[in-house]
Amino acid sequence: MAKKDHINIVFVGHVDAGKSTTVGRILYETGKVPEQVIKKLREEAEKLGKSTFEFAYVMDKMKEERERGVTIDISHQEFETPKYHFTIIDAPGHRDFVKNMITGASQADAAVLVVSAKDGIQPQTKEHLALVRTLGINQLIVLISKMDAVDYSKERYEEVKAEVEKLLKTFGYKPENVPIIPASSYFGDNLVKKSDKMPWYTGPTLFEALDKLTPPEKPIDKPLRMPIQDVYVIQGHGVVVVGRVETGVLKPGTKGVINPGNHQVDIKKIEMHHQEVPEAIPGDNVGVNVKGVEKNQIKRGHVLGDPNNPPTVPKRFKAQIVVINHPSAIGVGYTPVFHAHTAHFPARLEEIEDKKDPRTGQSLGKADFIKVGEAAIVWFRPLKPAVIEKYQDFPPLGRFAIRDMNMTVAAGVVLDVEV
Repeated sequence: MAKKDHINIVFVGHVDAGKSTTVGRILYETGKVPEQVIKKLREEAEKLGKSTFEFAYVMDKMKEERERGVTIDISHQEFETPKYHFTIIDAPGHRDFVKNMITGASQADAAVLVVSAKDGIQPQTKEHLALVRTLGINQLIVLISKMDAVDYSKERYEEVKAEVEKLLKTFGYKPENVPIIPASSYFGDNLVKKSDKMPWYTGPTLFEALDKLTPPEKPIDKPLRMPIQDVYVIQGHGVVVVGRVETGVLKPGTKGVINPGNHQVDIKKIEMHHQEVPEAIPGDNVGVNVKGVEKNQIKRGHVLGDPNNPPTVPKRFKAQIVVINHPSAIGVGYTPVFHAHTAHFPARLEEIEDKKDPRTGQSLGKADFIKVGEAAIVWFRPLKPAVIEKYQDFPPLGRFAIRDMNMTVAAGVVLDVEV
């Protein structure tokens, strides 16, 4: 049996759009969640007075979350379609958790945007789509969920679809390339199986649309980059760093370097799903046993790389950004927090080199301020050492979101680095 190609997929959408239910239902339909677990969750949901939440609970293992009724951390779950093997990066929809979503979306190859048939497009729908676009996710599927709540109405589907298409165009997606699927996740309509309740819809089910996606190319010929998500000390093994290989190949018995800090390490052994493996390639989530560094010297956000081409820690960097959210405008001296791959660090805006007309992309020259909806080429100076790469060389380490006041203010890509 040949190994299926692997695709990382992120589900995004407004907090009440039915995202967790969609994900839970997919896992249930593909046999990842046994019937008795669903039964138990159903009873639990009814006790809490949330009788249709059992599929959502599949993703929300934490008790705290159940009681608050929101999705917090990113949980990884896997399922298979006839053609591909998917890892779901479930991104929280709740406002405060956008930064987790950024970490999730920056690892995704494709996105499913969930829009409720009942509520249509919400401010958050736009914010999520802006992020998905800026983070370089070009493959998109839209699921118009909760069709059961609008009596499977074709008219309502057409209305929401028109709104969605308009929004897609705003962000530079071609609506004709984006399947827009009417579905009821709670009842499983049009997810895995075609629905008999919407005979008027002749397009693909979610699974058919997923099987038309293109798996990412694996940049194995590039120098190694593995952003670190966690650092552990394991009895008898020493320091273990956990992360996802983004570029290059990782092999036991080789040398590595961890930046910031220029920590030279020996790569002792690599584990994936609790099994030792002879190598790790882009897309693999692994634990790596490293020697030559103490746990307190490295942390989440540091990057393991190739000693002959170490991860870049720039003095400043040039970026193209789009302002998504800000009460007024941002100008020189502005110092927000950057979220790039697994790192977050403060950086100061030093110069707005060129403002762009967001509609035409035309240059408007130097500026003092940029406001919502505007794009610009700018220079930032990190206020503490951090690894950030040119988007062109290492896309996953060259995209970022800017957070301030508990919201995503802007998102962007790195054009150049000054070391």
